[in-house]
Amino acid sequence: MTQRKLGRKADQRKALLRDLTTDLIINEYIVTTEARAKEVRRTVEKMITLGKKGDLHARRQAAAFVRNEVALNDFDEEKEVFPTALQKLFNDIAKRYEGRNGGYTRVLKTEPRRGDAAPMAIIELV
Repeated sequence: MTQRKLGRKADQRKALLRDLTTDLIINEYIVTTEARAKEVRRTVEKMITLGKKGDLHARRQAAAFVRNEVALNDFDEEKEVFPTALQKLFNDIAKRYEGRNGGYTRVLKTEPRRGDAAPMAIIELV
């Protein structure tokens, strides 16, 4: 299985992908470089597929990869509930893509980054 190296060692690359995957689950879109967007697409698609399975084993597999961060976008003031990224993945995002067999993300190329002219992209959930 080949993957992009992203100019990092294996542990740093895994941490980067975990952070980007968690941020994409929480915010539903992120702006990053094109290479990172194409690589994080693979991990997000796998996490949403695990979310669609919904059993305990899939939840534990997703919990091993997704960071334990609070999804402040879904804060409910009346109940004072702070859902995590994992809860948002299994409760909201997985239900949204119930009838879809893949292709949960979209990568849109944007203008190059100012400074080093790196090709930038927006990755978002469809």
